[in-house]
Amino acid sequence: MRIVVIGAGVVGLTTALCARERDHEVVVVADRFAPDITSVVAGALWEWPPAVCGHHRDERSLERSKSWCLTSYRAFGRLAEDAGTGVYLRPAAFYFRAPVHDDPVADRKMRELREHVRGFRHCPSLAAEHGVSASAGVRDAYSYLAPMIDTDRYLAWLLARATAAGCRIRRERICGNLVDREQEILDRFGADLIINCAGLGARELLDDPVYPLRGALVHLRNDGRDMPRITTAHCMAYDHSVGGQNMVFIVPRGPDRLVLGGLVEPDHWDTAITMDNHPPILDMVRRCQEFLPILKDAAIDPETSVRVGLRPARTAGVRLEHQPGTRILHNFGHGGSGVTLSWGCAHEVTALIDQLHPAATTTGTPAAYSGSPRLGFAPQPGGSFPVEQGETQPGAAHSSGRAARAIGLGRPA
Repeated sequence: MRIVVIGAGVVGLTTALCARERDHEVVVVADRFAPDITSVVAGALWEWPPAVCGHHRDERSLERSKSWCLTSYRAFGRLAEDAGTGVYLRPAAFYFRAPVHDDPVADRKMRELREHVRGFRHCPSLAAEHGVSASAGVRDAYSYLAPMIDTDRYLAWLLARATAAGCRIRRERICGNLVDREQEILDRFGADLIINCAGLGARELLDDPVYPLRGALVHLRNDGRDMPRITTAHCMAYDHSVGGQNMVFIVPRGPDRLVLGGLVEPDHWDTAITMDNHPPILDMVRRCQEFLPILKDAAIDPETSVRVGLRPARTAGVRLEHQPGTRILHNFGHGGSGVTLSWGCAHEVTALIDQLHPAATTTGTPAAYSGSPRLGFAPQPGGSFPVEQGETQPGAAHSSGRAARAIGLGRPA
């Protein structure tokens, strides 16, 4: 089967790769590629749903997400065996202002995830062991081994892997109503099926109520020169009952960086924000420093200080389905969990393809389809890829999201 995938973020590329490894012919069409996409800005810490950003509350979508994230956990576990992918397995500690058992949602999440993750440990003393400030009010905590993804390296690996597998890559902007233009798009790319992984672009491609959930990450050096190297992630979920920005997100990235997050701003589109013009970013940094005092000695990464991105969120959660009466499948609206859900959603999409077109089902089950991505191909970031240039049409961008790098923190001492 010939398939056109719209969007080149982590969801689009993973979907394209899985479809290609089922022997479908695939072309990926997007107007933006890494590093100019939201996926590169992502916090990229694997989490059992709901995510700590606090905007995943649709029960039906959350139930589906559990299967998706478990598939991804296994896939990332395999990928972590190859340093070239940018995937790491490291301890992640989650902290709570009240005993976990006193909160039905938190307790249910803990009981579910402990059955599936490695190295699970539930102990309030984790806060003291990791140097969390007593003033943070932590009363409970648990930890486990979680995939943490260096998004720069991983998106480069994923694009190169998709290209090496035989996916065609075309830089082109698709605009207008996707259903109205369905046949035109299929004819243009010689395709039998469209898979929509457009992220926020679906807002205009489909008039879908996907909305931006703006976030920012501050990048610090984590090479041991300024402070002891941090190798554990530290998180405290966004709490609606507290009010204001209150999320804590401290995650090691790659071999020598650390990212600080915690900004959750619904319906904000502007990505041109910095420490200088947007006080909540500075507040976010201070909140992380107060939570983990060792960070007060940290130095800003001179290469990338602040990255800002727009998570593609939906009140109803992820839209992964076949649109009746069309040859269009949807896979978008992952909010802050695009990386976490990417492999699971991609596998469900390929299963949908087989259900809709059983004649296209290939014999055998490739490793990637069974939840274990093929290893052994680890190109380095910065390589060149055969990207076909298409016509640039007027209209809004329809890649997996929009992102901007905003430098405003100064250089380390």
